[in-house]
Amino acid sequence: MASVQSTQDYTKRAFSCTIEFVERLNITLDGEQAEKLARLADRMHIQPGTIARSLLSGAIDDADPDARNVAELLDDTPSAFARAELGRRQANSGETISLDEL
Repeated sequence: MASVQSTQDYTKRAFSCTIEFVERLNITLDGEQAEKLARLADRMHIQPGTIARSLLSGAIDDADPDARNVAELLDDTPSAFARAELGRRQANSGETISLDEL
């Protein structure tokens, strides 16, 4: 009976340790950023996606999710205001896709 208990405990531990949430993102870089990423990856002898994932993870770790700091984060994002304005114009003119269609 003791071996059954330890097997159940092991199963519970293994199950709880393997649950992870993974999100896949597709990111488009401008030409200059893509070239820089390719040079970094080449210099490090790794795939560009690997270095991109590492750089993005570091940036996310360093970002402060506090709502009071979101404006500063957006202000530091190149072209963020222009892209937000473009999104607003597209939404106002009906150039959107319904969430149900995604």
